[in-house]
Amino acid sequence: MKPLEGKKVLFVICQENFRDEELAHPREEVANAGASVAVAAREKAPAKGMLGAVEHPDVRIRDARASDYDAVVAVGGRGTPEHLWNDGDLHKLLREAKAAGKVVGGICLSGATLAIAGLLGGVEATCYETEASRKEMQKGGAVFVRKPVVITGKIVTANGPPAARDFGKALVSTLGKG
Repeated sequence: MKPLEGKKVLFVICQENFRDEELAHPREEVANAGASVAVAAREKAPAKGMLGAVEHPDVRIRDARASDYDAVVAVGGRGTPEHLWNDGDLHKLLREAKAAGKVVGGICLSGATLAIAGLLGGVEATCYETEASRKEMQKGGAVFVRKPVVITGKIVTANGPPAARDFGKALVSTLGKG
């Protein structure tokens, strides 16, 4: 049996300009470990990646329920500040997942998405470092760490595309613990 057999992971992407490999690589890692995977975006219309990928979301963010998944993971990319930083439905979904003891993840600029949602107060975490993302991490009370991947309890963060594969492996290992 694969280590994540029976587990469900929801990846949340921007409608436009999500980072292709930040979805593709972690999704491959958790799927190869046996988890079933779904993708959410603002709308069920095709979502476009920065490098040309086109995703067909399974569910709208506002219709997703934390109770249906073992992990909720926010993907980064250039569209993140516009599409995910201000998405109240996503923030609620992330807070519900964390409150229920589920794994919560954010890669690239979505590390700051977790901070904005109120999940990183006093928590070691990382993100793709820009002036705006550092400011949001600070406002959210995160303890910023300059590492490719940071695991703090059931919160997994990564700093960008080069860390996407290791982020996926960290999600597998964290999900496998419970």
